[in-house]
Amino acid sequence: MDSRQRVAAYVIRRLGHRSELLVFDQVGTPEAGIQVPAGGIRPGESAEGAVVREVTEETGLAGAAIRARLHTEDKQHPLTGQPRTTQFFVLDAPAHCPDAWSHTLSGNDSDAGLTFDCRFAALPLQVPLADDQDAWLGLIDPTFATVWPPTCRQGRA
Repeated sequence: MDSRQRVAAYVIRRLGHRSELLVFDQVGTPEAGIQVPAGGIRPGESAEGAVVREVTEETGLAGAAIRARLHTEDKQHPLTGQPRTTQFFVLDAPAHCPDAWSHTLSGNDSDAGLTFDCRFAALPLQVPLADDQDAWLGLIDPTFATVWPPTCRQGRA
């Protein structure tokens, strides 16, 4: 079975000496956890095009610029067990954007109508992201890597 091709975005905002990561919560679904923009690559779409599209679709934030492709991760989906390959990208946030906002997804996809509460969280993060999405932050800058308490590190890559 072929692996589902996906992208994930680490959108970084720098404020002086402080760096922040764009994250969101799905309104009404706290069990989904805190996430970064991520999703599938459409047929004929480049990974770079997909990551910019996902940031805009899921958060409404336009103008994030790709800095680098960071890492490619192969692992099963945590709920379905289906194989998937996720390319993680680092993007720079636009110069002027709010600290926090809500965004409702539009369009015809199955996610249409969902509302995400978006915000910039200080790095290193104080809580883990859903599905270990934070696993590769230390590759951007070692100070971005978070050391979780021993009970939280079990099962992390």
